[in-house]
Amino acid sequence: MELEELILRKTKKYDRLWKTGHGGSICLDCVIRDDMLYFGAADGYVYAVGLRKRKLLWRFKTNDMILCSSPFISGDSVLIGSYDSNLYRLDAKTGKELWRFRTGDSIASSPVESEGIVCIGSKDGYFYGINFETGNELWRFKTGDDIASAAAVYEGRVYFGSWDSNFYCLDVRTGKELWRFKTGQELFLLHRPLVYHGRVYFSSFDNCLYAADAHTGKEIWRFRTGKFGNSSCPGIHNGILYYGCRDGFFYALSLAGEEIWRFKAGDSPISINPLFHKSRIYLGSGDNNFYCLGMEGKELWRFKTDGFVWSTPVLWRNEIYFGSWDCHVYCVDPDTGKEIWRFVTSTKTQCPIPPHYDAYEVTVKKAAEEEEMQGEKYDTALRNIWLESEYSVKSEYVFKSEYKQESEYR
Repeated sequence: MELEELILRKTKKYDRLWKTGHGGSICLDCVIRDDMLYFGAADGYVYAVGLRKRKLLWRFKTNDMILCSSPFISGDSVLIGSYDSNLYRLDAKTGKELWRFRTGDSIASSPVESEGIVCIGSKDGYFYGINFETGNELWRFKTGDDIASAAAVYEGRVYFGSWDSNFYCLDVRTGKELWRFKTGQELFLLHRPLVYHGRVYFSSFDNCLYAADAHTGKEIWRFRTGKFGNSSCPGIHNGILYYGCRDGFFYALSLAGEEIWRFKAGDSPISINPLFHKSRIYLGSGDNNFYCLGMEGKELWRFKTDGFVWSTPVLWRNEIYFGSWDCHVYCVDPDTGKEIWRFVTSTKTQCPIPPHYDAYEVTVKKAAEEEEMQGEKYDTALRNIWLESEYSVKSEYVFKSEYKQESEYR
């Protein structure tokens, strides 16, 4: 006879974020340079796909998944981070490793290079400045928590966020802090902060999008979005800010922070930067769809995948490319949304991912009665089930049908 013990606890966004399993999912952006498409995937590979012949040219294996790091192309090199704690510099044509730089924990952010200095943050809480040619450390800056945010460089300054709730500005040459901006919750910026006309735009899990003076860090305005926090940064086109949020809305804002319109893509996060092409807006969503909108926010078409689309689309000739959590990179026609072709990673197995909503985690502990079978006791099995917050007031969990099971971790 089996017994079940249920242990309920509310989980923070931070704790849930990293409980992502392995698979071939593509979380972040693809980059195109010289007719080649580069991207990383949760199967641990960096891929280079030739677009002319539509075939794999090389792939490079890291020792853990590549989940929240997009490639940065500098000259003939590809820079990308991995959960194996290493930042890699690879030859863009051959995939040969040129050097690796090891940090103290997993890398869940995207690198940037400027003036021969590569900048990247790590979950060890440090933000690093690394010599591009040699891979040697030049400086490091300590924050108060993990760093899982992409960085941007502008006029000799580097901007990034930390889980300590601060947005930082450092001197890119020395790593010296110039200013910091305190928000209400953690910063997890999947894409680079936008720096435009002396302003820097960034978001926080406190449900606000901020505009600050890029030189002083003084707040100019803030725009409050819906629930579930924010993990992206806006794009800009013709003087209008476009911003996707974890509340499922895609916003158009003036440079004064005033809403112009919003588009509802579903109940799942929009954590991408949009692509602008021929008076159209292209974006993906956590509802598994890739959308084409008019500049007034009206949907023109959508393309359905089998996984989240958190990859910023890129344009090559008259084709649009984006990655999906379903382990594919898709190529679609920008006018009709019709699929042209697709590329699959090393496995079609998707990564399980925790929910974006306020969740309660139930640990289900199954244990057999203390009877022996061939001299051995049964092992205890543990698994986690995520419950939406509406279940939090219930004192009993009797039937499995009451559970909202999002993903399972063994």
